[in-house]
Amino acid sequence: MTAPIPRDIPDLPAIPRPPALLPAPVPASAVMAPSRRPLAAVFRFLTALAAAAGVALELLLGNPARTLSYFSVQSTVLLAVVMLLSASRAWRARRPLPGAVTGAALLYAVITALVYHLLLAHATPPFLMTDATAPPTRWHAQWAALQLLHTVVPLATLLDWLLLTPAARLHLRQAAAWLLYPLTYLAFYLTRATLLPRSAPARYLYPFLDADAHGYRSTLANALLLGLAMYGLALLLIALDHTRPTPVRRRV
Repeated sequence: MTAPIPRDIPDLPAIPRPPALLPAPVPASAVMAPSRRPLAAVFRFLTALAAAAGVALELLLGNPARTLSYFSVQSTVLLAVVMLLSASRAWRARRPLPGAVTGAALLYAVITALVYHLLLAHATPPFLMTDATAPPTRWHAQWAALQLLHTVVPLATLLDWLLLTPAARLHLRQAAAWLLYPLTYLAFYLTRATLLPRSAPARYLYPFLDADAHGYRSTLANALLLGLAMYGLALLLIALDHTRPTPVRRRV
């Protein structure tokens, strides 16, 4: 005889289902070792050398404390360090610096060039980083320093980004973070002017941020306009980075 079928069958444990596989694209850099890029390394080393030369010239020609207070000098020092590290990594086949770091250096270099050529190059009296009152003579030290800081180095940085850097490394979330340094610089700039005596030369380093000449309301309004322009420029660089063709095939 067969055993009677029980009325109540205990619940059986559910048969586990295999987990669904989600698409997880792996970047090429995770499976492909970077290769040496001697051309990029040499170009970046020369860019860092030009940046260091421009800063050194300004330090020799003017007051070091005043010279190091300029946005263009500070951003060029940052750029020299970034370019030197990038050159070393390209030469030794190491992973590149994060796009947030190289993008910030690029943004500040472009800002330096645009502010100088659009707002300062043709100012009256002429914009200088020393106590001289006459425009610098072409091919002399002061003229060379200004051109290195505001033309040669930013142009080389832009060419490195366009011709030697993989595309799509900049992201929208980075744009606001890049403005932290200009905002910190503005606080330093105004604090420095407050601590210096009113008779000190070059108490305000930039004519459009001169609170003695324009008042604090106009100075802060100019700073706000510059900040909005910087943010717009950051967004433009990010958009271009995602639409331009990549000059290299691997993330190296």
